Parts: sequence; structure tokens; C-alpha cells
Amino acid sequence: MTILCVRFQPPPAREAALPGLLGLLEEFTPVVEALPPDGALADLRGAERYFGRDAVELASVIRIRALALHGVDCVIGAGPGPMLARMALRDARPGTTRAVPGDPDAVAEFLAGRPVAALPGVGAATARTLTEYGLDTVDRVAAAPLSTLQRLVGAGAGRALHERANGVDRGRVVPDGVSRSLAAERPFARDETDPGRHRRALLSAAWELGVRLRALDKVCRVLTLTVRYADRSATTRGRTLAEPTAHSAVLIGAAHGLYDSLGLQRARVRAIALRAEGLTPADRASHQLTFDPVDEKARRVEEAADRVRARFGPRAVVPGALAA
Repeated sequence: MTILCVRFQPPPAREAALPGLLGLLEEFTPVVEALPPDGALADLRGAERYFGRDAVELASVIRIRALALHGVDCVIGAGPGPMLARMALRDARPGTTRAVPGDPDAVAEFLAGRPVAALPGVGAATARTLTEYGLDTVDRVAAAPLSTLQRLVGAGAGRALHERANGVDRGRVVPDGVSRSLAAERPFARDETDPGRHRRALLSAAWELGVRLRALDKVCRVLTLTVRYADRSATTRGRTLAEPTAHSAVLIGAAHGLYDSLGLQRARVRAIALRAEGLTPADRASHQLTFDPVDEKARRVEEAADRVRARFGPRAVVPGALAA
């Protein structure tokens, strides 16, 4: 077990604490990959040798320091690779570390009986296809011939699926920083069940991201929505956009689409966070012309509004729904 997958649980008032928490992990290893909005992967191979402790023991120290220095609890998954550490995290409970030993038999036992959708990279459509052929659990997929999987889901995807089902974890921790993404968070004063207020918060967060991206001359490729609930649990959904963009209308539409996909019904929501990821310079991105006069007009209005905000302040021009 050399990889930790950590999910911090900051209170709503401290949703932006991730940079400091990443710094805590970097005291143990420089190989830390942020998983916004509240998680990280850490490769502890060097730390285990340096400190003379295994990953589970180091995880306990990390949890104690997070509580003592930041007032933030966390749940931790540990495994021989990033994929298994992420899967172990799903089984972890607050204040505990769920560890998957590196022994092949232990890995097979951990994966056995899990639904095939639990494997990274297996979406709803792929899971549905596999289930139609009786491959509804990870151990059944692992036992299936590689050629069968490749016929069902494609050559490359079938090989990757076969390896993952058999516990082969080729992933690695890629050190990065939170600067590669932008976040906008909207905590509620009290647990909110009104979908209208949820949507207003989404509108505000997506609009803010668009303004900030354009001010930095950046575009984003991926938009991620995190909804936190009253019981401190959270749901995260991500969507790859059709093209890199900083256009507020596109970001707002994608945010509402992510929210609708959750199918929330009277959920007690404590906070909503949007994160723009995969940032690249705007001058390196291409824009597909639509010949839609409405879209072109909206973009020209957006450019004019940005110029007004640059001169008179960020609240000089806001969407009508947020003006009240």
C-alpha cells in the first residue's frame, strides 16, 4: 500500500481550505495530485522509507494533523495504486482508513462481488452493455476472455477493462496544483431544499466562473459540480464540454445539466460548488462557428459587459436573476 486517496471534510464555511490541506500532505511527499474540490492522491513510496512507517500509519498522522492544524476531518483509502486507493475510499468511514493490501489474492478478494460500475472508466452505457451479457460484477468481468470484452466495448476499452477487473493498476499520481482549476462555491445559510434556490446558486457560481476565466484569458474543458448535503455526504458529477470555453451561457447550461442528472428530490443541500478544470490559454482554443445570430449577439454582449466590469467593478453588470 503506497498510495493514499484522501477526501477532506471541511465545514461549509471553509470550503476553500484545499490548498492548505494539500500543503499538509506535501510535508510527507512532494508527489501530491489535487482532486478538487476536497480530495487528493498522495504517493508515499519515499515517505514510507524515510519515516519508517507504512501508508496506514502515515494516514493516521495525516488525519491527526488535519484535525489539529485545520479543524478538518478526513476519510482515507489506501492501496497499491491510484485506482484501488480511490475504490477503497468509497468504503472508508469518517475517521478511518480503508486499506487494500498489495497481495494479488487480497486485491482479487477486494474486487470480487462489486458491481462492474464500481470500476473507474465504466459509465452507465458500458455497465448496461456488460450486464446484458451477464457480466454484472467485477469478478465475472475478470474471468471473461479478453477477446469477449473487446468485442463488447472495443479493443482499447476492453483491454483496459480486463486489466482493471484483474486488479492491474497502471495509474500514477501526477503532481499538480489547484491553480489548474477555478472554483466557485455557494454555501447556504441553512440546509436548503428549494430547487429554485439551488438553481440560483448554480447560476451565480457558473456566471462567476465565466467572468473569472475571461479575466484570466483562460478557457476550461471540464466542469465539475459538487453538492454537499446536511449529513456531510457529497455527490460529484463532471462533464467534458463540447469545446473549451469561458462563455457564461455554456457554463450555466452545463451546470444545470449536471444538476438535473442528480435527480434530487427534497434533498437538504448545505452547499453547491462548481469547478472549471482543464484550463488552457484562450488563444490556443478553437471555437466552432455556429452561424447563430443569437449566440454571436450573446458573446458580443458578454464582451461589452466584461469591459464595463473592468472599468466600474465586478458588480457593475450582473444577470437579472441575481440583481435582487
